[in-house]
Amino acid sequence: MRPNILLISADQQRADCFGFKGRNVKTPHLDALAAAGTHFDACITPCVVCQPARASMLTGQLPRTHGVHDNGIDLDPKVGARGFAGMLAQDGYDTAYFGKAHFSTYHTFEATGTPECLKSSARYPDDWYGPYMGFDHVELVLVGHNWWAPETPPGGQHYERWFHADGQGADKVRMMWENAGDTRGAAQTWHSRLPEQWHNSTWIGDRTCAWLQQDHTEPFCTWVSFPDPHHPFDAPEPWSRLHDPAEVDLPEHRTRDFTGRPWWHEQVLTAEPEGAGADIRKSYSRIPPQTDDQLREIIANTYGQIALIDHNVGRILDALETAGLAENTIVIYVSDHGDWLGDHGLILKGPMHFDGLLKVPMIVRGPGVPAGARVDDPVSTLDLMPTFADLAGAEPLHPAHGASLRPLWEGRGNRDFAYNEWELLPTRTGVALSLRTVRTRTHKLTVDLQSGAGEMYDLVADPNERFNLWDDPAHGDVQAELMAMVHSRPDDAGPIRAQVGIA
Repeated sequence: MRPNILLISADQQRADCFGFKGRNVKTPHLDALAAAGTHFDACITPCVVCQPARASMLTGQLPRTHGVHDNGIDLDPKVGARGFAGMLAQDGYDTAYFGKAHFSTYHTFEATGTPECLKSSARYPDDWYGPYMGFDHVELVLVGHNWWAPETPPGGQHYERWFHADGQGADKVRMMWENAGDTRGAAQTWHSRLPEQWHNSTWIGDRTCAWLQQDHTEPFCTWVSFPDPHHPFDAPEPWSRLHDPAEVDLPEHRTRDFTGRPWWHEQVLTAEPEGAGADIRKSYSRIPPQTDDQLREIIANTYGQIALIDHNVGRILDALETAGLAENTIVIYVSDHGDWLGDHGLILKGPMHFDGLLKVPMIVRGPGVPAGARVDDPVSTLDLMPTFADLAGAEPLHPAHGASLRPLWEGRGNRDFAYNEWELLPTRTGVALSLRTVRTRTHKLTVDLQSGAGEMYDLVADPNERFNLWDDPAHGDVQAELMAMVHSRPDDAGPIRAQVGIA
């Protein structure tokens, strides 16, 4: 019997932000999921920003190949439809999507016509539920990060229409932006007064549970995508107060230090973003150095966002069990990318591929998956599409750069390295970069192909990535080996593409 597939993703959750990983965050349902399944401890993202990472998860291809090599570039619907959802739908699976998709750009310079474009969303009638990017049924949250209010109908999609349906949308937005407590001036951090039942994490949990309770005569593949714990850090009460800031764990190394780093580390924090949207990049995408007290507030609120996701994951898994579907369902929990969250004095994301940003969660539970197991091989969320093809016995609709994870959880074979790339346009930081990263069990190397500069870290001797070994003669053999991995990328990269918006 072919298994059902339930993919659950967070946005910007680090690989270590779980109770079972030793951090002081309350994640009982995800801890239980890991205990009942296999945890991939060295999973990385194919790109450290949202749109390229999500397109890679869907297609199994690296960003330069599927074309979304930076935020603000739309995934070609023809390419998206050949991803895992289209593949499984063609093979008889029911396919559905709930939450934040971000395969297309929200904040565009002009209307683009996609259902995710805020300027185009009003063109889609209330009864539109897909298809989209290979998914037969979709219920979308647009943006989902509460720096922006949910779009007012007729704009927006399913969550936004529901949010405003009772005519109280303006009052909800006011509560969403009110700070119910002192957060010590921490950047983009507040205790939201928005009642939990109106939060997008709750809505996504509700809609997924309702869908699971329907009759399913065919196997299904469902992607459930939470927009948190992405900034702003605005968990609603009482979740925002679940973790005492005084008791959260701070990074061991949390000082900005550019000595010995490649040139772009400092340059991207000081250069001026270019083009339309530069003000947003400076005010929203950059966070200045924070005090330890402010960092504690940010981390505590992030933990609250994660705990609310965990609560809804528990509800979804209960619904799966109640519907009698759990025994034949592969459940996967991942994130699109991480967050520095204070490592090296940095917060959010950018072209410094420290492990807090590069590594992502990967938990798999289901029939044939060992319980309480851990895999240390370097893998990637690129591997999702080939894994789903393997599980379903389906034929991929296009070539993929990933490979099935199934042999690894079955104890067969191994992986040498995982690959990441970002063709960074100057609109984000004022700096253009062609970054390529490879990570093995023991080392990590990042090179900018434009300037030839780079960084390399011994992750065993230097887990905090403080000492750049790039061009150190004593480590020349390792550097040569990792550079060979960088250059092993298949020669199928497409052209540099123009952005249609910010993200």
